[in-house]
Amino acid sequence: MKNILVAVDLKEGTDKVLTIASDQARQFKAKLWIVHIAAPEPDFVGYQVGPQYIRDMRATELKGHHRKLKKLSDERCANGIDAESLLINGGTVEMLTAETEKLHIDLIVIGHHKHGFIHKTFFGQTDVSLIENTQVPTLIVPN
Repeated sequence: MKNILVAVDLKEGTDKVLTIASDQARQFKAKLWIVHIAAPEPDFVGYQVGPQYIRDMRATELKGHHRKLKKLSDERCANGIDAESLLINGGTVEMLTAETEKLHIDLIVIGHHKHGFIHKTFFGQTDVSLIENTQVPTLIVPN
């Protein structure tokens, strides 16, 4: 095992998922890819059209995510784990699947959130969709 991808949402449960992924990376001497998928840009907020204040708010939000991810990877590196962080815009399952292939991932670690019927109906479940769309072993961590 050479590459482990851990998907983080930067909310509650991130520490638990990262701890388990870090333990796996340490045990297998694998590189740890810490990946956060940010929501895709709304259609009306492009780089050419749309209110400037919305683009500025989005840029500030993404910079904050980037700083958090960098800190997470730096902390792992300081503890002897080869770690790198990625911030990607787009659909969660599609982007995770693409990165899994591009980075030659051997194991995916992802958290599981309990959602109600309405959320599942409209948004699905990331962990289930990921398992259905990739052949890579996936470790699901309950939050």
